[in-house]
Amino acid sequence: MKNFEISVLDLAPVKQGKSIHDTFQDSLSLANYAENINYKRFWLAEHHNMASIASSATSVLIGFIANGTQKIRVGSGGVMLPNHSSLVIAEQFGTLESLFPGRIDLGLGRAPGTDGITAQALGRNPAIINEQFPRQILELQRYFSKENSNSLVRAIPGEGLDIPLYILGSSTDSAWLAAELGLPYAFAGHFAPEQMEMAFSIYREHFEPSKQLDNPYIMACVNGTAAETSEEAHQLSTTLFQAFLNIIRNDRKPFAPPVTDMDDIWSPMEKSAVLQKLRYSFIGDQSEIEKKLKDFQEKFNVDELIINSHIYDHQKRLDSYGIFRKAKDSLIIK
Repeated sequence: MKNFEISVLDLAPVKQGKSIHDTFQDSLSLANYAENINYKRFWLAEHHNMASIASSATSVLIGFIANGTQKIRVGSGGVMLPNHSSLVIAEQFGTLESLFPGRIDLGLGRAPGTDGITAQALGRNPAIINEQFPRQILELQRYFSKENSNSLVRAIPGEGLDIPLYILGSSTDSAWLAAELGLPYAFAGHFAPEQMEMAFSIYREHFEPSKQLDNPYIMACVNGTAAETSEEAHQLSTTLFQAFLNIIRNDRKPFAPPVTDMDDIWSPMEKSAVLQKLRYSFIGDQSEIEKKLKDFQEKFNVDELIINSHIYDHQKRLDSYGIFRKAKDSLIIK
């Protein structure tokens, strides 16, 4: 089993009884804590029209987090590129990289990050997404290149800067693209686990080296809820379960505190659907987390594990990331 990095995915969760200002302060607190215990990177994800997630203006929030930290890499996990002009994203991330040199990541996805009606409001054209997304990535690479200095359209700031690109996916489509372009590949196992194993196989088998990357680099995002005891961890995880139940019910209200018994809330069919989506959720005390990390890594052999945590109590969320850090370090030492 090879060593692997661990990182944070933060959705800027809005909690019942808390303000969005509170959400952003909690995100900064988490980023500082993750930096202090040597997590590799802190990513934020673009979502829209969701009362439970406040990371819609992803570039702005990345700037806030990067300004409040010192060394941890900060970036998007991801920017939903077809929602935007490639030039605008190049300028935004060129600005971020100029402000925080050597610390900015640009993770790119093709999904809308929202519902169909809001996707229309964002100006997306579903008929051309699969053609548009690869073209936009090539546009970004051109805008960031020194060679673009003679072009009629230039990204200032952005031009000539080394801003690493990452391809995000929740199916096999982006695995083919990441392999073809020779870019790192991150899979959304925290909400779409069904095709993760196949996507990794496609990416590894078809990877072509590029200027950015000589060998495949695989990142997997999973859900994580750790606590001092297994019983506490499972109770804390009911916030995660309620969040996914709300998605099934198309109820976008803020995240709820944990409950004693989920069976009082969901039906057997809803329970089955939620647990299917959350199969890569690591829940337990440190020893259980160690075993689950070991089993996962022996199966998938990833280069980096990105942990997303839906825990209502902020201090317990910090504690959970601390336990994951200890579990991972203990696992590698063994």
